[in-house]
Amino acid sequence: MEPAAVTASASADGGAFLEFIDYAISVVTSSGGDGSESPGAGPAPARPPWGWTVAQVLKSCRAYSSGVTAVILLSDLFQSWTEQRKSLTAKTKVEVTSLLNTRSKRRRLPRTVTIDSIHEKNFLSPKSVLEAVVIDVFVLPGTNIYMLTLGDMWSTSTIDLYLHRRYYNYIGQHCILKKGREVVLTGCCLRTAVVEGSCHARILPTEYMVILLDEEQDEDAMLLAAQFCTYSFSSMMEEKSRNDVVYSFYARIEKIETLEPFGCTERKQIVLVDNDDEKIKFILWGEQVSLANLFSVGSMLALDSPYISNFAHNNHEEPQELCLEYGSATQVYLVPIAQHEEQVFLTPTQVRSQGPRLSCVPVDNMASQVTLPRDLHGAVDFSKYPFRAYVSDLHGKMVGVSLFGTVRSVCKVSTSGTTFYLEIEDATGVVLTKLIFTGHWSLGRVGVGHMVYISGLTCSLNKINILEVSWSEKEPGSLFVNLSLLPALLNSTCLHNISLLSDLPHSANRTHICRVRLDHIDCDSLKLSLFHNLCGYVVDELPDGLQCSLCKVACQNGCTPGFQLHLTIADDSEKVFAWCVGQTAVEFLQISPDEYMELPEDEQAMYLFTLQNESFTVAIANTSKRVDGYAENAEALPVWEITRAQRCE
Repeated sequence: MEPAAVTASASADGGAFLEFIDYAISVVTSSGGDGSESPGAGPAPARPPWGWTVAQVLKSCRAYSSGVTAVILLSDLFQSWTEQRKSLTAKTKVEVTSLLNTRSKRRRLPRTVTIDSIHEKNFLSPKSVLEAVVIDVFVLPGTNIYMLTLGDMWSTSTIDLYLHRRYYNYIGQHCILKKGREVVLTGCCLRTAVVEGSCHARILPTEYMVILLDEEQDEDAMLLAAQFCTYSFSSMMEEKSRNDVVYSFYARIEKIETLEPFGCTERKQIVLVDNDDEKIKFILWGEQVSLANLFSVGSMLALDSPYISNFAHNNHEEPQELCLEYGSATQVYLVPIAQHEEQVFLTPTQVRSQGPRLSCVPVDNMASQVTLPRDLHGAVDFSKYPFRAYVSDLHGKMVGVSLFGTVRSVCKVSTSGTTFYLEIEDATGVVLTKLIFTGHWSLGRVGVGHMVYISGLTCSLNKINILEVSWSEKEPGSLFVNLSLLPALLNSTCLHNISLLSDLPHSANRTHICRVRLDHIDCDSLKLSLFHNLCGYVVDELPDGLQCSLCKVACQNGCTPGFQLHLTIADDSEKVFAWCVGQTAVEFLQISPDEYMELPEDEQAMYLFTLQNESFTVAIANTSKRVDGYAENAEALPVWEITRAQRCE
C-alpha cells in the first residue's frame, strides 16, 4: 500500500475520533510547553504521546458517560499535560538541576508522588514513594534533631524531613547524606503544624529510606570498593561462625516477588545475584515490604549488616536455606540501573501525518526520528511515542505499544487457563495478540467489528523469527477500551460524524453513528438467551451444564437472561437488516426480558408493532468476519451489529 493510501484509510478507520485526537494533540502542543522533562526518565517529547492522548480522552469519556464536548476534552487534556510537564520555579529548578545534571537517567518508580502534590493535597500515603535530592542538611534549632530539606525534579516547592536516627551516621561519621545526594523513601507520614495561620508541612521520620549511589562518581565508587567488595554469598554460606561476622554485600536485583503470608504477616523477597552468580533471597516482613517499592529489577543493591536467617516458604516447612533480612542495624544503598535510549525512525505514514496534525509547526521542524528509552532486555519502550503506531510498524523488541483498530476475531486458547487470542486490524494489516489475564476475562463484551484501543502491548520474535504480540492485564500501562460500546460516543458530536445508512458499505472497517427509525420488528426476530456476565457472550446449554461460548467455563450462577434481536432500521437513504443483544436490545424494546415474557403472546406481537417508527441514535459495526457464539448458526446473523442505541426524544 502506498503511503498516501495508508494515510487516507488510516484516517478513515477511526473516523472523527482519530481526527479529534490529532486535533487535540495539535492544540495542546501549540498551547505552550518548553520541552522540559516530564515525569519519568528522559526528555518529554515536543508533543503529547499519541497513546497517552487517546487514553486521556477515553478517561474523560468514561467519566462523562452522558457525553462530552470538545471544550471538556481539551480542558481535561491540557490540565493533565500541564501537570505532567510542570517545571520548577527558576531558583529551585536551577539548584536541583545543577545538583543532578551529571546523573544517569533512570526510570521513575511506579508509586512516586511529587512534593508539589503533597502540599496541594496536604496528604502523604505511607505507601507512596518520594524520589528526592537533598537541598540542605541542618539541625533543628535548640535540639539535636537532624532535618533534611528535600526537592525533586517535578516540583516548585521543597519539604523538610525529620531524619530517623538510624541514618545519623550518614551525616557525621561518613558524610554521605549531604547536599546533592539523591534518596528514595517510603513509609512516610505528614505532620502539618499551624503557625500564625499558615501551614508548614514536614515529613515525620521513616525507617525506610535508601541512599542512591553513582558508580561514575569517585566518592561513591570508593565507598563501594572499600565496603562492599570483601564478601560474596558463597563465602558467607561457607563460614560456620557467620553470625559473628558483620557482612556487606553488593549484588544485582534479579526478581522482586510477593510471598505467601507467614501467618498474618506480609512478606516479599528480593532475589539477589552477586558477581559470582550466586543467588540469595533478601526477605522483607510486615511494614518492611514497602521497601520493595524503592527497588527496580536490574539495579544494584549494597547491603550493609543484613541480618542472616533461615528461610521457610510457608508455615508448614522447617527453615532450611539461608536468607538475608532487614535488621535494626541494616543499611541499604542502591545504584539504580541507567535507562538507555534508542533513536527510532518514523515510518513514511508517520512522517506524512505530521503536517496536518501540527499545522503550527514549520515543515522544517518536522521530526524524522524520536528518542525512546530501552528496558532491561533491550526492548524499546513506545509508551511515550508521539505518533500513532500501526500494525505494519510492529517488530521485535517493542514494549508499551498502543494500537487502534477493529476486532477480526476473538477466542480462548484452551478450555482451561486465562489466555485468549484477539485479532486486531487497521489500515496496514492484521495482528494476532495474546491476551493474558490474572483471573477471568475482564474486558466486557468484545465482538468482531468492534472498534478498540489497546495499550501496553509487547512485541517479540520467537525462535523462528515470527512476530509474537502479547498483552498482560497486570502490567503497568495496560489498557483496553471498546469504543463501540462506549456510552459517551453517541452524544459526543466532537468524536463522531453522523453517517447515512447508504454510506455503510463504503467504510465497513469502523463503527458508524447513525440516526435511524425502527422500520420492522416482530416476534420471530426476537429470542431470549442466557449471557455470561463477564464477557457478554451467549451461554450454551450442554449435557453437563451451562458453558460460556467464549470463555469455555461453566457458568451456572454467572449468567443473565437477555435478548437476541434481529430488526430492520431505516433512514432517508437506505434500509439495513441488523442485530443486537443485551442492553442494546433492551434500549430498542424499552422493556426488560422478564417483563416481556410475562406478556401474553398476542400482546407481545402488539407491543412490538407499537415500537415501529421510533427514532434512535445508534452505533453500528460490520460483523461479517465474526466467529463467535451469539447464535446457533453464525451464518444466520445479519452483517451489521448495533452496538449501542439511544432513543431520540
